[in-house]
Amino acid sequence: MSTRGLLDSLSHVLLLSSASPATVQSAAATLYSLLVVDDYRPIIGAKRDIVYALINIIRKENSPPRSIKDALKALFGISLYPLNRTTMIELGVVPALFSLVVNDSRVGVVEDSTAVIAQVAGCDESWGAFQKVSGIGVLVDLLDHETGSSNRARENSVAGLLSLVLSGGHKVVANVQGMGSRALDGIADVAENGSSKGKNKANALLNILNGGSGGFRGPRFDVPQVHSS
Repeated sequence: MSTRGLLDSLSHVLLLSSASPATVQSAAATLYSLLVVDDYRPIIGAKRDIVYALINIIRKENSPPRSIKDALKALFGISLYPLNRTTMIELGVVPALFSLVVNDSRVGVVEDSTAVIAQVAGCDESWGAFQKVSGIGVLVDLLDHETGSSNRARENSVAGLLSLVLSGGHKVVANVQGMGSRALDGIADVAENGSSKGKNKANALLNILNGGSGGFRGPRFDVPQVHSS
C-alpha cells in the first residue's frame, strides 16, 4: 500500500465512530511509528483529518487511557515539524492538552501532554490560544512541588514557558513575570536541580525574565520527549 493509501486508511479508522478502542489505539500507534521518520512529519501533519482525529481522541472523556497515550505520542511527533503547529492550534489542540493536564492524573498523561505543549508553544499563534486557557498559570502551577508534579512535567513546563516567550516576545515575558515568585522560584529550582537539558532551558528562561541579553532568538535546545511506555 502507498503512503497516501495507508494514511487514508488510518484516517478512516480514527474517524470511524464504530471503530473499537483497540483499532483506534492501533491506528494511533502506527502513526507514531511513522512519525519517528523525519520525512513523514510534514506529510502526516498536512492531513488535517488525521490531526483532528488525534486531537479528538485526547479531547473525549471516554477515550481509553492507552488510546490517549498513543494519540499524545503521535501529536508529539507531528509537532516536531514546526509548520504543523499552526494547524494543530487551529484544530483545538491547546485546550485539549490543558484539559488533560488539569483533569487527568493518570501516570504519564501530564508528562506527555506537557511535552506536546512545549512544542506547540513555539509558534506565533500559540500565545492567543494559551491566553484562552490560562496556559501560563497552569504551567507555573506545575512548577510547584506541592502540586505533586513529576520532574519531567516540571521540566516540560519550563520548556513550554521558554518556547512561549521566544515566540511571543515581550508581552509573554511580562505575563510570566507577573506571576511573581511562584514562577521564578519554580524555574530557579529546575535550573538548580533539573537534568542537564532542564537546567539549560531554565537558565535561558531566567536570563530572559531577568532582562538578560539573550534576546528572543534563543539557543537551539533538545526537545522534550514522550515516553514509549
